[in-house]
Amino acid sequence: MVKKLLMGNEAFAQAALEAGVNVVAGYPGTPSSELVETVAKLHAAGSAHDVYVEWSTNEAMALEVTAAASYAGARALFTCKNVGMNVASDPLMSLNYVGVNGGMVLFVADDPGPISSQTEQDTRRYAAFAKVPVLDPATPDQGFAMMKAAFELSERHHTPVIVRPTTRINHASTYFEVQEETHGRALPQEPFEGGPKYVILPVRAYAAHKEVNERLDRMASVDFVSDPQFNVFNPMFEYVPDDLVEPKLGILCGGVSTAYAREALAMLQQRASAAGMQLPAYRFMQVGTPYPFPKDLVSVFMQGLTDVLVIEEQDSFLEDQLNALSGERNVILNVYGKLTGHALTRGENSVDDCLERLAQFLGVYEESVASSFQRYVAPESEPLPVRPPTLCAGCPHRGSFYALKKALGKREAVLCGDIGCYTLGSAAPLKAVETCLCMGAGITMAQGFSVVKPGAKCIGIVGDSTFFASGLPGLTNAVYNQHDITVVVLDNATTAMTGAQPHPGTGITLMGPKHEGISIPGIFEACGFKKVLTANPLDLEASVAAAKEAIDFEGPSALVFVSPCIQLTKPGKPVTIDPDICTGCKKCITSIGCPGIAFSADAAGPKSGSRGQAYVDPSLCNGCTLCTQVCPFHAIKKEVCDD
Repeated sequence: MVKKLLMGNEAFAQAALEAGVNVVAGYPGTPSSELVETVAKLHAAGSAHDVYVEWSTNEAMALEVTAAASYAGARALFTCKNVGMNVASDPLMSLNYVGVNGGMVLFVADDPGPISSQTEQDTRRYAAFAKVPVLDPATPDQGFAMMKAAFELSERHHTPVIVRPTTRINHASTYFEVQEETHGRALPQEPFEGGPKYVILPVRAYAAHKEVNERLDRMASVDFVSDPQFNVFNPMFEYVPDDLVEPKLGILCGGVSTAYAREALAMLQQRASAAGMQLPAYRFMQVGTPYPFPKDLVSVFMQGLTDVLVIEEQDSFLEDQLNALSGERNVILNVYGKLTGHALTRGENSVDDCLERLAQFLGVYEESVASSFQRYVAPESEPLPVRPPTLCAGCPHRGSFYALKKALGKREAVLCGDIGCYTLGSAAPLKAVETCLCMGAGITMAQGFSVVKPGAKCIGIVGDSTFFASGLPGLTNAVYNQHDITVVVLDNATTAMTGAQPHPGTGITLMGPKHEGISIPGIFEACGFKKVLTANPLDLEASVAAAKEAIDFEGPSALVFVSPCIQLTKPGKPVTIDPDICTGCKKCITSIGCPGIAFSADAAGPKSGSRGQAYVDPSLCNGCTLCTQVCPFHAIKKEVCDD
């Protein structure tokens, strides 16, 4: 054993390896990505033995790969983020009816806020919908234990099990005692024997539904109540001052909100003691196994209580369960939470917010205990700067968007975007993404617009990784129905938004040497596109010409902009702006919006007069030269590298 400082996702990966996982597959998505990367890193370093790991084409593919591995007796781990579960939902809904053999864990990272997702959807709802148990850690340490326990629970009941951390758990760091080397569990040597159990026909589904319901009942009433391996995830304690009897107030928490609430309670207690006061008696419980809901344990928690405050993130899942249970068990209980306006209904919880709500709930809000905590408020005279997200300086997508807009001119068009860092093309001054629904939707939404607005040129914009993950069905639909659209692929040779992971077009896998990647133009041609063009988005003249040719083509056409992400390339020397030539017209700023270019209202020159001048931040500019092609006066110049 060795002691290591690990990020939450690294710890989850280590726990799975120590549990003997044999197959790991997923699709990149913040905040889940580091788990797969950690397994791959440890395998490549020779410390993780007998494990296979891959980035799959999308989440459904990853779940199906791991499901088959589990059928064959392997321990399997699937990873994605909350919205990735939408893609994997089709196999998930049937998988629970079929059941599994080797332990199978679904690591699904939720994103309250949301910080980097389309929605705040709550995976606990998916668990209940699919009738799959879910474990909900409050800390990285507890998540480490849950990951190992999840494999045991899966094999005990032949069911997939979800482990559902949230962003702050995924990305928090602490020390862990871990094994220096890990080994996958020994695999069965006998052949896999299929049969009716693995074929999800209606007659099998009807019988399986009974099995699913029965095992959920066993988990809720036995495993989560009396088995120390699992009931430890549902801790309960009481605070009872010397002069008070059994508490009437209860606090029920889930996930990382448990840690926030406990810290806030400690702060309240400290302040109360300093003020010579006592907090009222209360009972506290974390529900770390929210589905199936451990009714018998929560019934013990409810005994003697009159009021309960529920603190959780995203949906009112625990609050709903508690309300239903109090009605089912004929317990008169006032439940406060999201549904009553006593807890945040969206976004992340925090210690500060829990502090105020707990002070109100415990009846000490008006006392010096609560009033001694003041939140920081920025002075009105010094507002905090607004820093919206933007494409990186030198990002090739900026050239792609600008070329498209130049090629379209004043022509009526609808620009349908997709999920990725290029979604930021929706911002001014580019304004080149007008819709963004979900992964792969840009291509098919362009087709829908083309039907309703035949006079407009409808363009579907997609990144290279998303193209492989979700875009291919849209291509066949466009050709089959002969929609007059242009599909634009922004090929920067990586999955940039989630941390530069490889994809099928790169030819790089997590298990071996690089091979020839899948050709994106070749896929278009194979699908029947008659006009397929490529261009370098940092060559403005050629890109505009290619875009015009693709847009003018009647029927499905394709344009692939090819230029690597700046995170993959060595930066060149920054460009410079000649103050004797700059007129202060701001076209370099108002046309492409590169953060490497700024404007000084105080600068003056022979041609700019008092209008001010643009200048380049050399710490941001990577010398892509797009701005040199945009400047109408050739005031921006590219320096020649010494080497």
